[in-house]
Amino acid sequence: MHIETDKVTVNKPAEEIFDYLADMNNFEQLLQNDKIEKVNTTADTCEFTIKGMAKIGLKTVERNRPEEIKIESFGKVPFNFEMNIHVKPAGDNTCEAYLTFDGKINPFMKMMVEKPMTNFLNMLAHKLAEIHNN
Repeated sequence: MHIETDKVTVNKPAEEIFDYLADMNNFEQLLQNDKIEKVNTTADTCEFTIKGMAKIGLKTVERNRPEEIKIESFGKVPFNFEMNIHVKPAGDNTCEAYLTFDGKINPFMKMMVEKPMTNFLNMLAHKLAEIHNN
């Protein structure tokens, strides 16, 4: 299952946004939502529970400053996945960011999780813009 989020414009330089996202401790701020609970972070990992669904674990596996952060599933997760965060300069002190997600799931499970996962990933992208554009 492949998902690409909305592209969001962030009014900060790409390097600054990359550095923010490269430290998974900052994901606690991105995950502030009434549907997210039990957030636990380190510089390289983030674990949380989506209410009514599953526990999700993320682990940073590669940082390519300032354009891409590669993340993989971590711990006990319902399915394995890879997620990439893309940050592209878009002018003076502005950048564009989006996420791509590739999950290794069967067709039946895809029908159940594709829409909620797309909504969740878009929420992360828009929350990034909201935090840094205010």
